[in-house]
Amino acid sequence: MSDTLIKVENVSKKFCRRLKRSLWYGMKDLGSELIGRSNSHKDLRKDEFWANKDISFELKRGDTLGLIGCNGAGKTTLLRMLNGLIKPDKGRIEVRGRMQALVALGAGFNPVLTGRENIYVNAAVLGIPKAEVDRRYDEIVDFSGVEEFIDTPVQSYSSGMAVRLGFAVAVHMEPDILLVDEVLAVGDVSFRAKCHKKLRELKEKGVPWILVSHDMGTIMCHTNKVVFLENGRIKFIGHPDEAICKYMYSTSEQAYLKNMEKHTDIRDNPALKQQEAQVTKVTLLDGNQKEKDIFKTGEPLIIKIDYIAHKKIENPSFGAGIYGGDGIFYCGSNTRISEYHIDFIEGVVSVFFKMPSLILLSGLFRVRVDIDDKHMGTLDSVMDAANIKVQSGKFKAGMFSVEHSWDIKC
Repeated sequence: MSDTLIKVENVSKKFCRRLKRSLWYGMKDLGSELIGRSNSHKDLRKDEFWANKDISFELKRGDTLGLIGCNGAGKTTLLRMLNGLIKPDKGRIEVRGRMQALVALGAGFNPVLTGRENIYVNAAVLGIPKAEVDRRYDEIVDFSGVEEFIDTPVQSYSSGMAVRLGFAVAVHMEPDILLVDEVLAVGDVSFRAKCHKKLRELKEKGVPWILVSHDMGTIMCHTNKVVFLENGRIKFIGHPDEAICKYMYSTSEQAYLKNMEKHTDIRDNPALKQQEAQVTKVTLLDGNQKEKDIFKTGEPLIIKIDYIAHKKIENPSFGAGIYGGDGIFYCGSNTRISEYHIDFIEGVVSVFFKMPSLILLSGLFRVRVDIDDKHMGTLDSVMDAANIKVQSGKFKAGMFSVEHSWDIKC
């Protein structure tokens, strides 16, 4: 018996941007298939684009595969092809075993039917006998937490209720393969904890799955291999740590380039000149006080903040923070937290925020700087004050480089 449950070979899928033209192409392609003529339109026609292009990978028994990528990278399209909802335009997909998919909120549910009826309908579609569903029914309902509304039509469910019931049905039908698309992002904290626990149980039983998520913590915890998609193509396939590192670097690089396109000198904003204090320039320096924007992990980093105070300001606070391209705060501080007291500021001065060793790993990051008054009211704040490119050298896992050592005693 083969250990390979899903085999994807050079799969491609295209869509059309125009509805009318898409319908016309669909009719022509359907007509060609009906008369036994192979589809001759293997290349792009007018207004078409590749949602997936030349995708190849395998899912073996016991594998837990993660799919990551930005919105529009082709993750859901790939899952829909694996589930048989749409056909690939090129390539071949082989699936061995019973597959259970949850590729949308309440996927596979009839909104007119009640939750109870949908459980039995889903099981019937999968070929599961009613007696077996009866045996698992209480467990499914208890896991979903919607027992009070189980005899209510699904169309009256909230999105969270629908996905809870959908996930409960999917994981309790004991599928050979499980497909899950971004459903763990929905629901309250307690339900997500139950989902994570259930996934760990399935993993221990050897149930393979393909999991799509934008939560890198979920991908790290529940997968042993990751496919990183970018613009419909596989950019990397391999260990979760390395895949996530490449994904985070790629997304931060895109944000960095976008910021560079729209970045203007903050000193040229006339509206800011009416403020009591204004940041005029932010410069990145190395340990030798030399200006640069590309740093290596472990190097000293100095953020120089030039400002002008148009009047005397007592007990101000300066802050500097480093953010990812996705807006997540990574590290930083301010003078009040650091207990660095400043009596007053007036005129043109510079403030230096010094990091003896940069702990960030590879990526492109944004610098935010702030000036607050003694009541913590913001005098000036600049989100995209500067951009930092960090290079780690050899591969390291995670987002930070932490000083550590290993020891063994026998």
